[in-house]
This record gives sequence, C-alpha cells and structure tokens, in this order.
Amino acid sequence: MTPLVINEVAPRAGLQAERRVVPTHEKIAFVDALSDCGFARIEAGAFTSPRALPALADAAVVLREIRRAPGVVYAAQVLDLRGMERAIESRVDELNLVMSCTESHNVATLRRGRAASLARLLEVVRQAGHAGVPCNVSLSAAFGCPIEGVVRPDEVARIALTLVAGGAAGVTLCDTTGMADPAAVRRLLARLQGALPPAAVTIHLHDTRGMALANALAALEAGARRFDASCGGVGGSPSAPGASGIVATETLVHMFECMGRPTGIDLGRLLRVAARVPALVERPLANPLLVAGARDPLHPLPAS
Repeated sequence: MTPLVINEVAPRAGLQAERRVVPTHEKIAFVDALSDCGFARIEAGAFTSPRALPALADAAVVLREIRRAPGVVYAAQVLDLRGMERAIESRVDELNLVMSCTESHNVATLRRGRAASLARLLEVVRQAGHAGVPCNVSLSAAFGCPIEGVVRPDEVARIALTLVAGGAAGVTLCDTTGMADPAAVRRLLARLQGALPPAAVTIHLHDTRGMALANALAALEAGARRFDASCGGVGGSPSAPGASGIVATETLVHMFECMGRPTGIDLGRLLRVAARVPALVERPLANPLLVAGARDPLHPLPAS
C-alpha cells in the first residue's frame, strides 16, 4: 500500500504563532531532528518581512545550515517575488505561497483583494518555474471564514484550478479558522475529484474545535493522500478567534498507523521529538498521546 504523505509544518506554521522567538540554533536542531523521522516534506521557514514576522526572520540561515536528509523536500513560505528570490538563494526545494478563499479574509490577512493576490502568485509561480523550483499554494479559509461564513466548494475549486492551470504544482486546502466538519471536507474533496489528481491536493487542519482527527479521517475516506501536520500541535491563526493549534503530527501518524495506513514515519522517533517541543516553545502542551504513549506496546499485568 502506498504510504500517505505527511508534511511537517511546525518549524514554520507552528513556531511563527508562538510567543517565544526560538533561537536560530534551536530551530536548526528541531528541523534536523524532524529530518530523521521519515518525512517527505518539511516546511522550514518563511521569507517574509522581518517586521511582519520577526519569529522567522532567520529563515535564510536555517535553510543554509540544516542537515539535509536525502529524499526530504525542504520548503519555505513566500508572499512575493522578493521572498521567492531570497528563498531560492537559500536553496529551498519548494515554495509555499498563500492566499485566502474569501475576499474579506484575504484583505484582513494580506492587505489586498483576491484578484491582486492571484495575479501576484501566478507571477511568482511563473518566475519560480524558470528557476526549476515548484510552487504549492495554501488556500486559507477553504472551509469557512470568520467574516463571511461558509465558503462554497465551487469558489475554492475556481481558485485552485486557476492556480494549477497557471503552473502551481498543487494546492493545500487549509482549515485556517477551524470551521471545517467531516461533511464539509467530503463535499470539497468531492468537488475537486477528477479535476485535480490526489497528489496535487494537501489537507491542512486546525484543531480549534477538537475536530481535526475526525476531519482527517473524512479526508482520507474521500481520497486525500497528503496531509499537513505540526509536531506537538503547535501553531494557530491570529485571524480566527480562539484558535488553537494545528493537528499534532504524532497524533495523526498514530491514528493512520493504527488503521493500517503507513506513513513512512518512525513514530517512536517522532514522539521523542514531540516530547521536547514544550521546552522549545516554553509552554505546556496538551497532548494525550505523549501522556499515554502509542497503543501497541503491551504492559505487564498489574501487581495484585
């Protein structure tokens, strides 16, 4: 059975949301430890304005100094051509672009309308293609917007298909605001079925309302084969009131492995890395799996 693809996003989407600005050498060690776990892709940083995102201002140093494991794609988020140029200079393997599926959310987070964002991203995709670097586009608020409410699958599909037709290698459907439910996940994936191959679609789920695993299962049953996740469950969205973290990588991998769906990830190694994340971000993290451990190890009969 072909393994599911798990993209680790904690070094970017996770750490950018934390109060502690993690020192560069600790970020590098974090990425290196994740590189030993078997991930196909790790999002290692973001090339954006240092003023807007000071927590990730050292992305160039991180990308240059990590120990690159064979077969791992090291990605970075960029918003414009200048960010693209800086990322390519730092030997990034893939670019992750971003825009929102609703006008209000796009204006609130990117300070421009969707049409302007789409034109800008298509130009980045074109220029990156000349450099031989593929682009994925994360579509924020794909399942709901805290300003406009439910997002129609047809609207998400329109944006996704425009980007792929313009040269994007794929799109990530992001539950940025934690508004997804299993039925909504199935509807959106059904709308894209046949229009985009499974390898071109990634699912990115937040656990804001405790439904991330249920939504991941619905996505799997609807044909999804690629998932974003964040080691330790760190991350969140400043545009979503009450937002908590992204689905924890170790919890997602554990669920899939229990179901007999291989991920290619060494769960034991990953759990050891996840156990160090609270110290990295200097705050406690609620993670039942780290408390109880994986399901499979057996225990001796309790003493009478």
